[in-house]
Amino acid sequence: MSVIKSVRAHVMAAPVEKPFTSSRGWLYKTRGTCLVEIETADGIVGWGECYGPSAVAKAFIETQFGPRILGRDPFDVEVIWEDLYNRIKDYGNKGMSIAAISGIDIALWDIIGKSCGKPVHKLLGGAFRTEVDCYATGLYFIDFDNLVGEAVEEATGYVDEGFKAIKMKIGLGNITKDYERVKAVRDAIGPDIRLMVDANHAFSVPVAIRLGRKLEELDVEWFEEPISPEDIDGYVEVARALDMAVAGGENEFTRWGFRDAIVRKAMDIVQPDVCAAGGLSECKKIAALASTHGVECVPHAWGSAVGIAATLHFLGSLADQPPSLFPFEPLLEFEQCENPFRDHLAVEPIVQERGRVKIPTGPGLGIEIDRSVIDRYRVA
Repeated sequence: MSVIKSVRAHVMAAPVEKPFTSSRGWLYKTRGTCLVEIETADGIVGWGECYGPSAVAKAFIETQFGPRILGRDPFDVEVIWEDLYNRIKDYGNKGMSIAAISGIDIALWDIIGKSCGKPVHKLLGGAFRTEVDCYATGLYFIDFDNLVGEAVEEATGYVDEGFKAIKMKIGLGNITKDYERVKAVRDAIGPDIRLMVDANHAFSVPVAIRLGRKLEELDVEWFEEPISPEDIDGYVEVARALDMAVAGGENEFTRWGFRDAIVRKAMDIVQPDVCAAGGLSECKKIAALASTHGVECVPHAWGSAVGIAATLHFLGSLADQPPSLFPFEPLLEFEQCENPFRDHLAVEPIVQERGRVKIPTGPGLGIEIDRSVIDRYRVA
């Protein structure tokens, strides 16, 4: 078997034409990503992606991880994962170090699939489905003089496109304002469209419970990141107090990071990101841990075509939750903000049609990278 010959990290950034923000005050003026490119001695190239600040991921890859995997067999993906994790465990068992490992792990799975001529989901045990429902993530805060009107207009636009599920941002610093904005959206889209809310951990426990109880009147399906991710005890309180599902975990890492939230059922839905939590290798373990405790796994997705493709293979490999005649299949997050890396990086872009996305069937991740897009947006 051909060995790993080179490892490169590509940092890219693109301006956002229409800046947007959430309740945490993060103003998005640019989109960025770090792609990992691994090439074998026989010329097979695998692609991965790292979540979070791109330059930090690049530094980990170039100084810690990349040199360590040169000359190794890419099929030893689990062996490599354990080696890299234990290399940095003393000072990096969460955060950007794990995001960097995630990008490498995804790229290795891409290589393995291409070497075997099989899509990644076949290597993960097969696909339970050929396509997935997706939900539109949007309704950020843009026009503060028209917060309700802009949300209603945006949400009805998604319904017209065929989406059957929508996730909107909340966290206006006032329970009544949040409730009225969500109610306006619910009234506009009707009772048959699934509606979720995301607070980006903006609330305290009592405020999250008070608001959550009001949002239950509007048939909100899940309350995402109601409080700070460090507060597992607080998550337990919120989850016990509300009938609607509580979701979180997009900023958690590895099976050990998810362990307490799952075992204590602090969340009804865990949302590992394959580009952050440890790659495909680790997310399969997180999903298995969740399954054993009756916790649903609906991955977070915020990235390029590489990350979306990896997420689709992961989703394809997840069993129905729980299995039944009419199962609740896991959803794909399809965020709606301007993202040239999702829309243009793949020669054949990943697109949704009437709220459904097909799981790639080509070898590896099943996408071909347009290198001209990397060159156009390259920062380092």
